Amino acid sequence: DERKSPLEDMPFADTDINLEIPFAEQAANIKDISVGKICRGGGGDTLLPNFRLPKDKTGTTKIGDLAPQDMKKVYSLALIELTALYDILGTEFKQQKAVKMKTKDSGLFGVPLSVLLEQDQKKVPGTKIPLIFEKLITQIEEATLETEGLLRIPGVATRIKSLCQELEAKFYEGTFNWENVKQHDAASLLKLFIRELPQPLLTVEYLKAFQDVQNLPTKKQQLQALNLLVLLLPEANRDTLKVLLEFLQRVIDHRDKNKMTLKNVAMVMAPNLFTFHGFGSKTIEQSEFVMAAGTANVMRFMIQYQKLLWTVSIFLRRVERAIINFANKAPEQRSNMNLLPCFRERLGPSSWMAYDREKHEKQEKTPNDADVPQGVIRVQAPHLSKVSMAIQLTEELKAGDIVARFLSQKSGNVQTLKKEEVFLYEIGGNIGERCLDDDTYMKDLYQLNPNAEWVIKSKQS
Repeated sequence: DERKSPLEDMPFADTDINLEIPFAEQAANIKDISVGKICRGGGGDTLLPNFRLPKDKTGTTKIGDLAPQDMKKVYSLALIELTALYDILGTEFKQQKAVKMKTKDSGLFGVPLSVLLEQDQKKVPGTKIPLIFEKLITQIEEATLETEGLLRIPGVATRIKSLCQELEAKFYEGTFNWENVKQHDAASLLKLFIRELPQPLLTVEYLKAFQDVQNLPTKKQQLQALNLLVLLLPEANRDTLKVLLEFLQRVIDHRDKNKMTLKNVAMVMAPNLFTFHGFGSKTIEQSEFVMAAGTANVMRFMIQYQKLLWTVSIFLRRVERAIINFANKAPEQRSNMNLLPCFRERLGPSSWMAYDREKHEKQEKTPNDADVPQGVIRVQAPHLSKVSMAIQLTEELKAGDIVARFLSQKSGNVQTLKKEEVFLYEIGGNIGERCLDDDTYMKDLYQLNPNAEWVIKSKQS
């Protein structure tokens, strides 16, 4: 039945996601309180909680807000945290290895994501997702997203095969005639592209961990695990997944016309993301049939909560700051990521935040500019007409207020940048580089990182 049921996808309660306490510690606390009361299969029913993130005064951080050197630390911390979370919940977590196989070194379908991007970046420098993937989505959307059965109704198999061959020959030459591609054909080609990747979009290493999310006891823990898993994906996989999930949500937004509800889209798309036959294990491959319904539920979560999944938790950011503080304080013991397991073992999950607070309390609070008095920061804006300004910190001053103040300054130069194009960055101190969201309270952040530099610049896409 393609019609939407009255209860499907209906949020039943607001549920805050605590990003300050390690997810594993939260799970341990729940386990202690609710021994014998938690049942597995928490993803099976149709009602989805209306999860939300409480506002943090030091700002919400998305994956794209952090510099690569910061993301490397976040990756290692997320791996530790995911391992602990799965262990506490009694779910085995083991990074998988694929059987070695020959892969194509050029073309469109069946080509590794890294190879595709390498050849695409020669055509379009800076591109972050495969051009063919992007074009197929555009082709589907240019028709209309109101087509009934979109993504569910397949194209004609013989025509799909012919189109694949023609695309391989003509796509990069720019001679392929897209007018010959019907909407259902484009949708089938999109799903085929995902299935044909030599290694799954969710990666060989973490595919089973994604599949096992369905076995976690509560929906909140499932969401927490997915958040950590998204952090663990390579950048190319994560960027491509993000574009896919955003597209799927746009399809669902037209469900009254196309009859493709969240449940329907998840059921159609899950096999394309979660099926992989390169593990070299019949047990794993056979279990994929058993997991079909469960992975559809995981797919639902990924679509429904995609905006939450790209968030870097306060906890992970604080531990990263603690590591950098530690490295700054003792250069001869500068932390590389190989030290993280013993870092965790020494501190224990419940002590990480206390350790972090202690580090911040002990950190010498010196202004980031010798000629700037306490309670005032010097903000640089090298690309704006006003290149520098001393800003008095107040309890209510936000990052967006500072950017707006700079943009309002006219000094003879034509202001070409708009508010949505430039952001305030926190650079150095106990972080590499972080783009601040407009609602960041600057006094609170300054107290957390008094030695940072503050720079206004555009964000690289």
